[in-house]
Amino acid sequence: MSMILRRNLGASWLLKACYSSSAKPVDSAKTIPSNLLEDKQTAVLQKENGTIFDKRPFKIHLDKDKTYSWCLCGKSKSQPLCDGMHKNEFLKIKQRPIRFKVEKSGDYWLCNCKQTTHRPFCDGTHKQPHIQSAVK
Repeated sequence: MSMILRRNLGASWLLKACYSSSAKPVDSAKTIPSNLLEDKQTAVLQKENGTIFDKRPFKIHLDKDKTYSWCLCGKSKSQPLCDGMHKNEFLKIKQRPIRFKVEKSGDYWLCNCKQTTHRPFCDGTHKQPHIQSAVK
């Protein structure tokens, strides 16, 4: 399906299509994957969001037993994953990567606008007008 059509259908379609195997309408809060390391990492302690990198999520294949580092600062050259750019002392970046694992191997949509409340997974926040207008 083309990106134009996906954008017009809205965030609820994105969540249902990407995170649900059911064709029936589902509660979007239940369809967003969970970070298995959420209680062991600093995702909830870092209140600030990073710089908006893109106004669309990034689809990526993730493996079950692997730990990943999602870029929160928005400066990584290997988006949506961290490449250590936040360590550059001249950039004075406060955010640190979000470490995460997934329950099962498969394709996931990671947030690229860095504004999600379900770090690192896309929750449709990028659909908001201020995010869409921030990136041309």
